[in-house]
Amino acid sequence: MTMLSLSSSPHHHNRRDTGQVMRLVCYAAIPGILTNVWFFGFGILVQAAIAIVTALVTEGVIMELRKKKTERILKDYSAVLAALLLAISIPPLAPWWVIVIGTFFAIAIVKQLYGGLGYNMFNPAMAAYVMLLISFPVQMTSWLPPLSIAEQSHTLWDAIHTIFTGFTSTGFSVEQLKVGVDGATMATPLDAVKTALLQGYTVTEAQEHIIFDGQYGKGWFWVATAYLAGGLFLIKTKVINWHIPGSMLAAAALLSFVLFLLDGDQYASPLFHIFNGSLVLGAFFIATDPVSASTTIKGRLIFGAAIGFWVIIIRNWGGYPDAIAFAVLIMNMTVPLIDYYTQPRTYGHQSKARKSS
Repeated sequence: MTMLSLSSSPHHHNRRDTGQVMRLVCYAAIPGILTNVWFFGFGILVQAAIAIVTALVTEGVIMELRKKKTERILKDYSAVLAALLLAISIPPLAPWWVIVIGTFFAIAIVKQLYGGLGYNMFNPAMAAYVMLLISFPVQMTSWLPPLSIAEQSHTLWDAIHTIFTGFTSTGFSVEQLKVGVDGATMATPLDAVKTALLQGYTVTEAQEHIIFDGQYGKGWFWVATAYLAGGLFLIKTKVINWHIPGSMLAAAALLSFVLFLLDGDQYASPLFHIFNGSLVLGAFFIATDPVSASTTIKGRLIFGAAIGFWVIIIRNWGGYPDAIAFAVLIMNMTVPLIDYYTQPRTYGHQSKARKSS
């Protein structure tokens, strides 16, 4: 005989707690991080380790000062995820104090000053990134060329040595590591195109630079593809939904395609924008932050599309070659307004016709 049980609502339960969700996002970033290590060296792993330690210590101390349960808060992994996202956004061999200052700012100022997890208005990692970019522009733009075209290779020990002392174990500085086989100082693909356009070259001519492999930057295409795979995993496992990344990539592709059609010599193709820089990483791992993003379905579509729009606008006419952090922060400010006007109809809502009858 089958026994039936009666219980009160809610009958649907959340399958995962905050800690599980945050850990899954961290796991999904692993393919992108390993691909980055393969093409650009071990610096990103060192930066991630420093950032995670700084984030946990900062949040732990603040929890103690606020008389909160430190263990439970630290186990939600939100601080670890914020630290990881910041670490993979900065140059791999940036000085150690850059990531320490940035991580402290993200956790102490952007997150805890507003009340902790769930109360921060801005994405902590992106707010810290913008603070670092404005405060320390030289260190935040010291990107290295892919190892395949670098004159000087560097090991894990070299990465650790450079991040803490400014020089590899064999005495090379970051500036010397940035110089490629042709003697030219390396930059990211987005930097290279922006600089070339300012010098009067076309996009096609800019993509003849040694850093390019066709219209994609050497290594950058595979890094973006790996983060895309991780992002699709997050959608498949229902950790995030498709609305924000889908609308963000679609808007960026559509606007860049229109500009490309108008003048292909001055505006790069949609594929160039998607697979260079941090657009894919931002679409799946940054803009989908459940705290600082829109919460309604229509709102998520608007939020994501507007970020994609701002990314292309800033990349083409702004002062910075990549624009994810600025676009995310701009749209973070609009989330309360978007959510207010995109609330779904409540059950039992009556149409105007029915009301009048």
